Amino acid sequence: MKRLKSRLMISILAAGFSVSTLAADIEKIHFLIPGGAGGGWDMTARGTGDVLLKTKLIDTVSFQNMSGGGGGKAIAHLIETADRQEDTLMVNSTPIVVRSLSGVFPQSFRDLTPVASIVSDYGAIVVSADSKYKTWEDVVADFRKNPRKVKIAGGSARGSMDHLVVAAAFKGEGFDPKSVRYIAYDAGGKAMAALLSGETQLLSTGLGEVLEMSKAGQVRILATTAPKRLPSAPDIPTLTDYGNPTVFANWRGFFAAPGVSKEKVAEWDKVLEKMYQTPEWQVVRDRNGWIDNYKPSPEFYTFLTEQEKQMGALMRELGFIK
Repeated sequence: MKRLKSRLMISILAAGFSVSTLAADIEKIHFLIPGGAGGGWDMTARGTGDVLLKTKLIDTVSFQNMSGGGGGKAIAHLIETADRQEDTLMVNSTPIVVRSLSGVFPQSFRDLTPVASIVSDYGAIVVSADSKYKTWEDVVADFRKNPRKVKIAGGSARGSMDHLVVAAAFKGEGFDPKSVRYIAYDAGGKAMAALLSGETQLLSTGLGEVLEMSKAGQVRILATTAPKRLPSAPDIPTLTDYGNPTVFANWRGFFAAPGVSKEKVAEWDKVLEKMYQTPEWQVVRDRNGWIDNYKPSPEFYTFLTEQEKQMGALMRELGFIK
């Protein structure tokens, strides 16, 4: 009887050990989102968090939207409260480079801890479903007649990424990019509302933010800034289809507070790399028209320094900085 009890106890302990080995790779992540709901940052953070939960790579996730200052409010918050943010990942993208160069906020990616880039999202030039513009060529024809009559909404400040993309698109047609009438809104949702209400004729945004709306017939995408048509959007032309050389991809990735240990960063990189291999991630990626662009911390930092040089050159060429 004693031997039976001993065996039973060993079995229970073994079962408990087996369960513990199935525990998630990371206990929790708090995602800090520098913009409002429904924008590209929000979709990237929530998409990543949902997949990490579904694949049991993490036990709990939480999300916090903190818009303001073109993303500067969230960056300042992460830096100022760094000692309390050991489990926080802030999503960001090309604007962290652009807005630092243009002086929108004083910090740069060097004041944070780059963790990993996750996806690239190509730009999209969008009209409402009932717009008179059926093709990008229709827009170009109107712009040639009177650039002031063609208003383009964007969910970021003048001189930032949405503005840069559409300015580059018109420059690709031989126009002066400074003549583009760009109307800045605070976050993508407000810019979309401006388009749908008729305040503006066009919207410059990320493809991932409008692909599902396009498939539902709520908006029409005239062109993307991809080098060629995407498998997730085979019917949507690129600017290159129209003979326009403009190609641009906006990366999105995660940053941690300054001072986070290399061991913690390596832990995040490991779990994100695992997530990348899951079918659940592929579903989220394809639904949003994203392109895989995973770069762990060391590669990500090198990439950021190179993009800073490239974006700086483009912004000077377009007249947004001196």
